[in-house]
Amino acid sequence: MLRVYDTLRDAKEAFVPAVAGEVKMYACGVTVYDDSHIGHARGAVVFDVIRRYLAFKGWRVTYVRNFTDVDDKIIKRAQEEEVSSQEIAERYIEAYQKDMGALGVAGADLEPKATEHMAEIIALVEQLVASGHAYASGGDVFFRVAAFDGYGKLSKRKPEELLAGARVEVDARKENPLDFVLWKASKAGEPSWESPWGPGRPGWHIECSAMSQAHLGMSFDIHGGGKDLIFPHHENEIAQSEAATGRPFVRYWLHNGFVNIDQEKMSKSLGNFFTIREVLARFHPEAVRLFLLLTHYRSPIDFSDQNLKDAERARRRVYNLLAEVDRRVHQGADAGTVSAPDDTARAVQRQIHGMMVQFEAAMDDDFNTARALGHIFETVRLLNGVLQDRTQDATPVLQEALTAFQENVRKAGAVLGLFQEAPERVLKGSTDQGSDEIEAEIARRLAARKRKDWAEADRIRDALAARGVLLKDRPDGTTDWEWDR
Repeated sequence: MLRVYDTLRDAKEAFVPAVAGEVKMYACGVTVYDDSHIGHARGAVVFDVIRRYLAFKGWRVTYVRNFTDVDDKIIKRAQEEEVSSQEIAERYIEAYQKDMGALGVAGADLEPKATEHMAEIIALVEQLVASGHAYASGGDVFFRVAAFDGYGKLSKRKPEELLAGARVEVDARKENPLDFVLWKASKAGEPSWESPWGPGRPGWHIECSAMSQAHLGMSFDIHGGGKDLIFPHHENEIAQSEAATGRPFVRYWLHNGFVNIDQEKMSKSLGNFFTIREVLARFHPEAVRLFLLLTHYRSPIDFSDQNLKDAERARRRVYNLLAEVDRRVHQGADAGTVSAPDDTARAVQRQIHGMMVQFEAAMDDDFNTARALGHIFETVRLLNGVLQDRTQDATPVLQEALTAFQENVRKAGAVLGLFQEAPERVLKGSTDQGSDEIEAEIARRLAARKRKDWAEADRIRDALAARGVLLKDRPDGTTDWEWDR
């Protein structure tokens, strides 16, 4: 049974959606005023995998991920560039979609924009005003925190403690310093929409309540986002949503950890960030995705070149084995390649068949991708050890195990968004690094070996190694190669 860590209850709970066989999930998207950074990529990849795994388990998933396309930062950027806010928003929505596509993050089922839901936003604010949970002041509308008894339950903060420790800017329009804005009066030159309180635009928090309710209903199963959104964003979403409906807003709250640099959260406000585009210019997208999944989603993750290089090497170990397995499966006993006695082959067979059981058990434990990948890598290690011996013909038992390995890696990889490429393309792919030239050098080396010019063969091998090309000589006299990255 799938168990998930619910931030509200501060515990792992059995996952039981409201409607049998269906899951409704909402994840907070980005504010589109600039290129997204690798911290944004983590949240997107995490909830992409969660969505994939829920579908793998047999649930019909409706996944909503929004865009905040009207905001102070967007307006500021538009003013600096002397263009419209809409142009800025559309530019960075397109950039975000390209980044997500490169990382293998599928589009959500619905990707609503705040500007397309003004009627729902205004109606929700009107409802809160009518019930006494909100009040108008000077063209703005504020949520009355004191009118909602459960405020602070998600972040485990009490209103009186927030007041005592807060550095709250004095605002004479507010009844209480903790009250937060639902509707903002627009200034001259800013985008605005007509409302009962005058021209304005929505506050950040009300957007997600309105959009999630519009597409998923007053209550739904999963709400996700980064840990930085727990307070105040998600706390405020709960307050305004439950005040309006009188019903629990979300069944399970899931939050991913930060991407850190030098033990500090990566963020644009701190200036210590790398855009997704910058990272993908230096590392393969699948290696970046693997790096993000090698740590449990709730834990912090340290961004470094070394960690990304380690992820690339781990990725290539899997593809190296897939290439070798593919060769053995297709060539069979006629290949004159390996196997092991049947008792060893059966042990390998049990490990391979058990890999998916272990994979699923890890994912059932709050989507533990780190442990799930560990089971895959352990199977890779074991199978590599068996396949090192090329002195025996393959047995039917091992042939069956190798075929099962291919199928299981692809199946588990489909959940993770990994290991779906053709191994040959991965291992020889880098067209910008001269694959044809490398093949020509290998041919010259093979010719040197045939004429027993060992010095020339060694020279070519060493020159290729200096370029990061690893050679593998086969018993049949051929040579394979891969990039050592």
